[in-house]
Amino acid sequence: MIRSAFHYTILLFILLNITNRLHAQSGPIQFSGMIITEEGRKLVPVPYATVYLPEKNRGTYADYRGFFSMVVERGDKVRFKYLGLETVTITIPDTLTQDRYSLVQLMPADTFNLPETVIFPWPSREHFKIEFLKMDVTPELQRRAAENLANEYLAEARKNPDIVPYGGRESANFYLRQQAREYVYIGQTPPMNIFSPLAWGQFFKAWKDGKFKKKKEE
Repeated sequence: MIRSAFHYTILLFILLNITNRLHAQSGPIQFSGMIITEEGRKLVPVPYATVYLPEKNRGTYADYRGFFSMVVERGDKVRFKYLGLETVTITIPDTLTQDRYSLVQLMPADTFNLPETVIFPWPSREHFKIEFLKMDVTPELQRRAAENLANEYLAEARKNPDIVPYGGRESANFYLRQQAREYVYIGQTPPMNIFSPLAWGQFFKAWKDGKFKKKKEE
């Protein structure tokens, strides 16, 4: 009688273990990790990379440190995508016994080979020499060139982007500085210039210079 009860206990334990494993293998998986790439022989995080399930049309994106987290199922295909890096697709193992799965995903740089392009404004140097000698440099053209190179005009152009719009490099630098300023104050209130001594000094200087006076109508 004791031997039969012992056998029934072992059988019940095996059945419960199999049931728990089947239940664990059919539930959702919390999939998380970090996305990195190689830059200058160093591994750096990939901020705001896209992480999505192409077969289910849903996904998420990494934060500015390259971390991500999403819910998947066993056997799902997960795709990592970022501009300038090769797209990587992985498959969640269907043999997982845990409800969590983590990894560090490396995304190699995507190389673009563009054909060489050579631009010739003139067919040959002889043609350039002929056109250059035939060029008519009138006093009007000289006057316009002098105005465009005047210090006052260049100073105004540097302050007013409507005269000379920002180039690609200047726009990119401005955007990166703006993003860096936002990252510094993530999760907190940015400081107000009303408490800045430098801002008050600039205000009083502008006041003394008369920049707040209304201009008289002519």
